[in-house]
Amino acid sequence: METNKIHLGSALEVLRTFEGESVDCAITSPPYYGLRSYGTEGQVWGGKKDCEHEFGNEKSKPINLQAGNPEFKREWREQATDRKATSGSFCLHCNAWKGELGLEPTFGLYLEHLWMIFDEIKRVLKKTGTCFVNLGDSYGGSGNASGHTEETKNLSYKTSNMGATKGHTQGLMPKSLLQIPSRFSIGMTDRGWILRNSIIWYKRNCMPSSAKDRFTVDYEMMFFFTKSTKYYFEQQFEPYKLESVKRERRGHNGGKWGVDNPLPDGVHTPTMCKKREFVGYNGVEEEYENREGRNKRCVWDITPKGYREAHFAVFPPELVETPIKAGCPENGIVLDPFFGSGTTGEVALKLGRRFIGVELNEKYIKLAEKRLEKAGQLFSEVS
Repeated sequence: METNKIHLGSALEVLRTFEGESVDCAITSPPYYGLRSYGTEGQVWGGKKDCEHEFGNEKSKPINLQAGNPEFKREWREQATDRKATSGSFCLHCNAWKGELGLEPTFGLYLEHLWMIFDEIKRVLKKTGTCFVNLGDSYGGSGNASGHTEETKNLSYKTSNMGATKGHTQGLMPKSLLQIPSRFSIGMTDRGWILRNSIIWYKRNCMPSSAKDRFTVDYEMMFFFTKSTKYYFEQQFEPYKLESVKRERRGHNGGKWGVDNPLPDGVHTPTMCKKREFVGYNGVEEEYENREGRNKRCVWDITPKGYREAHFAVFPPELVETPIKAGCPENGIVLDPFFGSGTTGEVALKLGRRFIGVELNEKYIKLAEKRLEKAGQLFSEVS
């Protein structure tokens, strides 16, 4: 498979052309539900392949941020576009949906589309492959946002291969969190994925919120999935304080430990070792400096960093570095089916890996190529 290349097209269609079990790691952040338009309308989802689609009338209207909540005011970062966008339409014959991922009339349909894409990602991942997904939540709105006309408003509730089910949003009150990340991860495990970690990306300098009747959300979710029970993983470490090593010397829960017989390699907690007598702190500073640190935790304190020329949903390079180091071997292939401005590709090349990107918006491909070229890494060979 040709690597260090950006493929133009929809994630679902391009992934279907890739060879099975050919990618080491997938890292991506799909469009969030009801948040913004990326100018990629016109995709057709589901339905019958041999159907001559006849779609209901599309009604153009402003984008409803946060799933149509009329009380939600757009923050400057979320003003990705001022043009009109549609919430799509359904085929009168086979129930196929035509529209942009993230602007579906129900979040149930949005999740079905995501799962279709990740079914393909699972197919192209090696048996030892890993998958990291950054996904944010949305708030429920008034319930008035819909892509249905009078002729098509009941079609999405009929049994179809899209799996759209009546009642996805009707039981939720306006202004309620839709719990998109949780629903997505549960659906992934229902499809055979193994969820190894739910990681919290803590955004210390998050954007201020105009909401006055709830707390400001300062985190997003990153899910760590694997295809098999045995997979590639390189343990990652994080720093910790000298006092932690001293506490090990003193012992936990009343246990006593010594320094004459050091802890075995790879053992960081004395509760795993036989009890010994505590003999003091001799050499503790040197021991602390020589340790790699503790096993990395699941709350990642990473400052969001924008890319001036890119779109509004750029994740910081640091958020990608740890998954690539942990989940992709050197010279391995990292896949990002929502490539955007190219952060995943840039970090992959920097760390001695190769990348494959998929992007539907030609403008973003040009931005990504320019970004990689500026870094002197565009389509470089990785030895």
